[in-house]
Amino acid sequence: MPILIVTNNPKDWPAPIENVEVVDARAYLTNPAYSEMRGVKLFNLCRSYRYQTTGYYVSLLAEARGHKPQPSITAIQDLKTQAIVRLVSDDLDDLIQHSLAPIKSDRFTLSIYFGRNLAKRYERLSLRLFNQFQAPLLRANFAREKDGWTLRRLGAIAANEVPETHWPFVIQAATEHFAGRRSGVRKKVRARFDLAILHNPEDPYPPSDPKALKKFIKAAESMEMSAELITRDDYGRLGEFDGLFIRDTTFVNRYTYRFSRRAVSEGLVVIDDPQSIVRCTNKVYLAEMLQRSKVPAPKTLVVHKDNAATIADELGFPCVLKKPDSSFSQGVAKVEDSEELASCLARYFEESDLVVAQAFLPTTFDWRIGILDRQPLYACKYFMAPKHWQIIRQDAADHNSRYGRFETVPVELAPRKAVAAALKAANLVGDGLYGVDVKESGGAYYVIEVNENPNLDAGCEDSILKEELYRRIMAVFLRRIEKRKASVA
Repeated sequence: MPILIVTNNPKDWPAPIENVEVVDARAYLTNPAYSEMRGVKLFNLCRSYRYQTTGYYVSLLAEARGHKPQPSITAIQDLKTQAIVRLVSDDLDDLIQHSLAPIKSDRFTLSIYFGRNLAKRYERLSLRLFNQFQAPLLRANFAREKDGWTLRRLGAIAANEVPETHWPFVIQAATEHFAGRRSGVRKKVRARFDLAILHNPEDPYPPSDPKALKKFIKAAESMEMSAELITRDDYGRLGEFDGLFIRDTTFVNRYTYRFSRRAVSEGLVVIDDPQSIVRCTNKVYLAEMLQRSKVPAPKTLVVHKDNAATIADELGFPCVLKKPDSSFSQGVAKVEDSEELASCLARYFEESDLVVAQAFLPTTFDWRIGILDRQPLYACKYFMAPKHWQIIRQDAADHNSRYGRFETVPVELAPRKAVAAALKAANLVGDGLYGVDVKESGGAYYVIEVNENPNLDAGCEDSILKEELYRRIMAVFLRRIEKRKASVA
């Protein structure tokens, strides 16, 4: 992959690096030879990224040419958006407080060169900020406030603003970054497309276990795609990829949603897409959507303080209360009487103005119908956890009693009405990957919820299709990436 450093004046970059070309910005914008180059990795070190300046157009035209610029236009806008800077400051608060604790003054400036700082104790903070706002040279301004240190401002540094004494370190950091040695990032094998798989190695109950993740990587490689596991620290690297597959628990108010939004804005094919995350992670939205579209579901009320008194009459006891953003059976309670109902509502109303109440349907198992690209993919029976009414028991003393058993069946042999109800519900959300929970009661099938981030674990959901399950998911990525590339060719 050709590497270009683009500056207003080539003299702004003082030392040559092997296999790296330093280019005058105007030449990059006007010389047809650069517009015809393919697979370029471009580092924009112009003196300004303001709208319609030369630096702005370098990143803009780089994206139009299919090159991969740092910073991208999205990163340039993020640097200007104070709300995003504050959000990142909150997200990195623990690291910021720990890193800056020894500083005695009330102001601190951190210079970040290709994700690194001259002082080793700031390396981790520098890397995290670089990955959030991936510009080659950054300057972060911090201020001490009553509650601790806050990131006040983050901006790009032009090459001509780097102090002369810092250049040996900058050249070293850049050389290692270009060679792919920084932070253990491996050089990718040659492939048609690059796919990022976002996961959290510290999550004790991830959507896909390590064995399944390896199977996804193998399936991608069989289709000439290079799949790489990434973590939340790799936010700024999204522009290096053609697709993003989220195998990390999704929430609208967490980094997974920001990854999805950023990836879409960078032109990647994304599963889970932002719209699916917003729609599926909120039970209020799902309840309204299913009701309006006449999808069979248990009797459901969207509850607020003014209509809470009607729950007992409308649903009876026991009934189920759900916080809008509940997941993995957390924030879901079965209430047996009026006293329990009042207590649970009081807790839930502290966090949300709306709560979902649902009639309780006692069953020994739930159907989970996997839907991919508007087609059924797999079917599982998830049985209730031992001595519990849900498939997951959060207060279980050990792992073995946390989950009920499962039984995977060919989707063609699953109840036709269950599959039809699941397909109708998932298609209302989008065309991604979904796991639809369906209950059977009295010969009828009721959709409980649509999960946009369903579990796909080795030995469970893949029990029937085996490796074919992973290949089918990767094939969807391949088709969509090919289609997107063809549309911009």
